[in-house]
Amino acid sequence: MRYSLIMNKISFLAVIGIFLPILGSAAPVISNESTLLMKTNLAVAMFGSGCFWCSEAVFQRIPGVISVKSGYSGGKTKKPTYKQVCAGDTGHAEVVQISYDPQMVSYENLLGTFWLSHDPTTLNQQGGDVGTQYRSVIFYYDDEQKNLAEKSRQLLVKSGRFKSPVVTQILAAAEFYPAEDYHVDYYNKNKSAPYCRFVIAPKLEKLQIKDKH
Repeated sequence: MRYSLIMNKISFLAVIGIFLPILGSAAPVISNESTLLMKTNLAVAMFGSGCFWCSEAVFQRIPGVISVKSGYSGGKTKKPTYKQVCAGDTGHAEVVQISYDPQMVSYENLLGTFWLSHDPTTLNQQGGDVGTQYRSVIFYYDDEQKNLAEKSRQLLVKSGRFKSPVVTQILAAAEFYPAEDYHVDYYNKNKSAPYCRFVIAPKLEKLQIKDKH
């Protein structure tokens, strides 16, 4: 099913004017991101929308997205570990750093996916995941991303889609620390795990994202 069909069900997308890409084909994963960015016209985005296992699985399946890296950002601790972040003392959020081809998918499209894929009204919580590391946050890399993020948030609020206030932060991108290897490509490698079966898979189904990994 195309994302355009979902727009009929989710009123705020029509208000925002975000036209989401057609889902259903998984983007290739490129490992050497630094080299890739230097040789091409790819752009980078960074979002925090709860557990990065889930965020990674969603954005991996957006056509035009080249790579998705799970990690930590926005805190004070250098090179934090997953255990430290979960303890809540580092100030970091779980995030995904996304490399994408802007000729195939726009930043506005990615923002649309961001708003669709989590609840931006729950402070420091997404479902059963509770803690400041699960906060809703957009990290922008330039003024254009900042302006687009702020505009989309304002229009979302005005749409009346949510009864509760939108608590999503919009902040300048801080240093990104990649997560440990066992987090990489987590859903694709662990589909039978309980969290994948009962949290991630239903979200992909709700978003009408075909799983071709």
